[in-house]
Amino acid sequence: MVMAAGLGKRMRPLTASQPKPMVRVAGKPLIDHTLDRLADAGVAKAAVNVHYLADSLEAHLKERAKPKVTISDERDLLLETGGGMVKALPHLPDPFFCLNADNIWLDGPRNAFADLSELWNPDEMDALLLVVPHARASNFRGLGDFHMDPVGRLKRRLPGRVAPFIYTGIQLVSHRLLRDPPNGPFGTMLLWERAIAEGRLYGAVFTGLWFEVGTPEAIKPTEEALRRG
Repeated sequence: MVMAAGLGKRMRPLTASQPKPMVRVAGKPLIDHTLDRLADAGVAKAAVNVHYLADSLEAHLKERAKPKVTISDERDLLLETGGGMVKALPHLPDPFFCLNADNIWLDGPRNAFADLSELWNPDEMDALLLVVPHARASNFRGLGDFHMDPVGRLKRRLPGRVAPFIYTGIQLVSHRLLRDPPNGPFGTMLLWERAIAEGRLYGAVFTGLWFEVGTPEAIKPTEEALRRG
């Protein structure tokens, strides 16, 4: 699944007339960077949720053959990340990759999806998040998201502390994570918190470079790094 329904407020003014996934970086829309990487990894089908300026995004996605795109329509109500996954669940295998539409990365020795797949253990995991240390997170200015124990289980950043790992927006998800969801919009963190309490939220450390492209100011340095890379 590719999460593409958000309002893109941090990317204004570029999102005044286009959805954030259509903002171009290095010559192509952000969502094409994500879908191209899925296609390169052999992923045949993708569900994409839409809400803000959905018509233009849906028209663009109709042109794709690999992966074949199914639209999860949230025009009537933006369901946030957790609610969006729940609505798209009939289109998703178990487990499924879930990605933000604004991901740009350069793989390390292997592609990110192979790393997640190799570490996946359905008996122990509800979700496996691809995380990256600060040194390999370009344009990121935050305090980090997660701490990780020696076997890979994740816990949220403690108040007043810096966490060593940043969530890249890429995860491998079991349908079990989405069991008994609340109605309407809600964030994925609600599900992650339950998985943390049960010891079933894990992380895989990304060995490549990841770029946060959340604001217009991040576009130029990302493009320069991609040219070098």
